[in-house]
Amino acid sequence: MDCLFCKIIAGEIPSSKVYEDEWVYAFRDIAPQAPVHILIVPKAHIASADDIYAENASFVTHIFEAIPEIAKSEGLENGYRIVSNVGSDACQSVKHLHFHILGGKQLTDTMA
Repeated sequence: MDCLFCKIIAGEIPSSKVYEDEWVYAFRDIAPQAPVHILIVPKAHIASADDIYAENASFVTHIFEAIPEIAKSEGLENGYRIVSNVGSDACQSVKHLHFHILGGKQLTDTMA
């Protein structure tokens, strides 16, 4: 498989890791859109939110259990945003499910 995030998880491509356990891997975005911009990905290859099924939903559950822990460790005490892009119209550039954790400043109220 030629997946950028799978290669990062496997250690084949370097990243700035902030969290890892048996289910998920989180690392700093190389083109941050906020002072804190972390990507959190399941260790299992799931292409996007369109590919979440009963058989792999536990990875997503675990991601959302890890996010508050990551946010707290990054000092995001006043809030943060979680974003996941699905498909080309949403500019999903890597076809591996991932969630952006954005924070560290007052974010705009627009999502478009």
